[in-house]
Amino acid sequence: MAAMLAEGVLGLWQGLAVASIALTGWALGSMPEALASGMVAWRFSGSRTLSETAERRAQRGVALSFWLTAPYIAAESVHHLSGEHHADVSVIGMALTAASLVLMPILGRAKQVLAVHLRSAATAGESTQNYLCGVQASAVLIGLAVTANWPGSWWFDPVIGLGIAAVAIWQGTKAWRGEDCGC
Repeated sequence: MAAMLAEGVLGLWQGLAVASIALTGWALGSMPEALASGMVAWRFSGSRTLSETAERRAQRGVALSFWLTAPYIAAESVHHLSGEHHADVSVIGMALTAASLVLMPILGRAKQVLAVHLRSAATAGESTQNYLCGVQASAVLIGLAVTANWPGSWWFDPVIGLGIAAVAIWQGTKAWRGEDCGC
C-alpha cells in the first residue's frame, strides 16, 4: 500500500509539473488503489474474516475507489481538449509509468490467485485495480512519448485521460455488481 501511495505522490508531482492530465489522472488512481488495498485488509481482519456482509461492504468500497477520481479526470480532460492545452514531457513520469507497466500486472496476478483461494470478490476487485493501473500506465507512457515526439498531438494526452476516466467508471460498476470475482 505504501508503494502505491509513493507512486501516486511522485506521479502527481510530475503530472502537475508538466500539466499532463493523463499522468495526473493515472497518479490520482494510485490513491483509490491504496484505498482498495486497505478495504481488503479491513475485510480480512478480526471477526470479519468469515463475514459475507464484510465481503460485500469491502467489494462496494473497492467499487467506490474506482469512482473517486473519474469525475476530476474527465472534467480536466474536457477542459484540456477545449483549451487546446499542451502537456510537457516528463522523463520521471515516463520511468515511473514504465515501472508500473511491468510491476502492476505481476501484483494483479498474485492478488487474483489469492482472490480465488479466498473466494473473495473484494480481493478480485483489488487485483483488477492493479491490472487497470498497468493498462493505464501503458496508455500514459504512450501518450507521453507521442506528446514528446509529435508536437501537433497535444490532444492525445487529454483523450487518454478520458479513456482512464471511462475505464474507472466501468470497473467500478463491475465491482459494485460483484462481477469481478473469478472465484
